[in-house]
Amino acid sequence: MNQQQEFLQYLYETASDTVDFASKEHQNRLYRLANQLTDCPPSQRQDKAAEPGAPIEFRIASLLRDSQTAVHAITQPLKIAIVFAMWGEHNRLHPRSDTNPNGEDALQVKLDQLSWLFDRSQIDWTLYAVDDGCPHKSGEIAITVAQSHPQSERLNVAWLDQHLPTFKGPLRGLKSADDSRKGGAVIHGCELALEDDVDAVIYTDADNSVHLGQLGLLLESYSDGYDVVLGNRKDPASVLVKQEARWGIGIKLMRHMQRMVGQAIFDTGIRDTQAAFKLYSKPALEEILKNPTVFDFSFDTDWLMACLANDVSFTTRPFAFIDSAAESASIVQGPMSTWYGLLKGLVQQVRAHDVSYNAEMCDVIDRQIRGVSDLEALIDYLPVQLEEAADTELGSPSLMSPAEIENWIAQCKEFHGRKAA
Repeated sequence: MNQQQEFLQYLYETASDTVDFASKEHQNRLYRLANQLTDCPPSQRQDKAAEPGAPIEFRIASLLRDSQTAVHAITQPLKIAIVFAMWGEHNRLHPRSDTNPNGEDALQVKLDQLSWLFDRSQIDWTLYAVDDGCPHKSGEIAITVAQSHPQSERLNVAWLDQHLPTFKGPLRGLKSADDSRKGGAVIHGCELALEDDVDAVIYTDADNSVHLGQLGLLLESYSDGYDVVLGNRKDPASVLVKQEARWGIGIKLMRHMQRMVGQAIFDTGIRDTQAAFKLYSKPALEEILKNPTVFDFSFDTDWLMACLANDVSFTTRPFAFIDSAAESASIVQGPMSTWYGLLKGLVQQVRAHDVSYNAEMCDVIDRQIRGVSDLEALIDYLPVQLEEAADTELGSPSLMSPAEIENWIAQCKEFHGRKAA
């Protein structure tokens, strides 16, 4: 073993298996490790990161190293936007404390991550934070907490309700910010970015679940000629720390239904439609924003449908995701409220776009899923047909047909009703 290999082994063995993106100490450890990995041969480093049981800190630092290397390989000026929506982010925007246990100092952390990644690069970047009608005034909080940051001039805070109602552009179908559920705010952020003549827009979430130091992974594929680059948490090379316990076992049935309806997406091999780590080129985004179908949490699949209908080139990339569930809108507003929007929105989308879809499954959802309570009747039960099904099998009608699903839903709703009586 030579000196470089010994150093790589030392970094591997001393890396932690616990990472908290909201912790300043953990952030500094990641940057230090990513910088130390610069002196290690990339192929050997990547092989170590792919080993079973590799420490999470080492795997994430390796992705950060790949990301920054990709950014420094871009030799022509590139102007990008990073967009996220804010609703109920008043706690996560502030630092963690005894009185704010779920604090993440999320905006300061984002600015730190982007500053680290794009330092001495050809990338001109702006962070667009859009208040989605937040009752706790997330927009005003964002301005206040960012004032002390050296890169605060790169932050553009906007309010969706100040732009509505409008009779032109992609938001002409949205009456008010109260009718938006994330999608409307993200669209408005993209509008502002396109007005600033960016080359590409990256969409993320308001929390710290995604380390933005990884954006170079998306930009690398964009530089290779792809118009859309999708983060894929299900890739074996990804780091996924997610609190799946917040869902009941019935979530598997909902994913089966979702994939059957959205077969145009899932038949391409895309498995992670909701990851808040996506890049859209300016031409792709302009096409998407011509006529968006929805303005809620289901906008991700709507955008993908538009891309597929227009034969836009896309690829996927692995990345690190550490779930930030405590203040998530899906928890605050109710997880089944989110899934109700995802399923009903998807039905609306496939009918609006020129793509293939399972019409029978759409009809079942129309008839049987009339409200959030219908999904709540399903979440704690799993049909026998799906018990042993692998994730890649979900969506196949031969596994469980729309007719069988409708019968199952009716039984669950009847049982749920008797329990509630």
